[in-house]
Amino acid sequence: MRKYIAFLLIAILGWTLATTFKAIPFGADRRGDLDHPDKVAAFYLKESPEVLQTANSITAIVVNFRGFDTLGEVTVLFLAATGLASILYRRKEEDVEVERVRLPSSGLVRTGAKILFPLMLLLGIYVFIHGHLTPGGGFQGGAIIATGFLLMLITYKHFETNHNVMVWLESLAGLAFVAVGLYGLFVYGSFLHNTKSVGTLNDLISGGLIPLIYIFIGIKVGTELTNILYILLKIKKS
Repeated sequence: MRKYIAFLLIAILGWTLATTFKAIPFGADRRGDLDHPDKVAAFYLKESPEVLQTANSITAIVVNFRGFDTLGEVTVLFLAATGLASILYRRKEEDVEVERVRLPSSGLVRTGAKILFPLMLLLGIYVFIHGHLTPGGGFQGGAIIATGFLLMLITYKHFETNHNVMVWLESLAGLAFVAVGLYGLFVYGSFLHNTKSVGTLNDLISGGLIPLIYIFIGIKVGTELTNILYILLKIKKS
């Protein structure tokens, strides 16, 4: 019976995919131009600076036009971090002492890490705050911040991150992201819909809610990746 059910589900999935791909006009010119905004690319290029006041069209697509998909990406990252933590971090369940991998570092490396760490944090913050103006955004800025923490973790054995603070920051950033999305849904009728007060193009305070969304994403990605790296650098004491 299970085989028949599995075959039926696969057949339904195959039929759905086949009809979906058949409806896609592969090879058709979808570039359009700014005088015909019904075309996908032209619509994005026209609406981003004029309606959303966002200089970076990619940002407008990621956190506004297809913001619900971005919520899925953030959820996938959260699930990946949770799954990795549940597999590798069993100190409380197994009562096993863990310590960080001991990686010797020279005085030059330690000095360089002290200098680079705050600069990397500032760069990461700059990237996700200016994501609506320049290439970059929450995911890139969060990755840079996590890289700064990785530098300190592999340079100094006794450098620690506060796990509880990281978890709280990650949770609050995720909840804030969802709250902004629900605000757009209930007020304007679509998830992550931008506010009507969007500011002036090319100003730091512009793009409406888009910079705020990228700040939340940057904090969430940075804390999640940092926690993952911290867990991976832990080993059981022999």
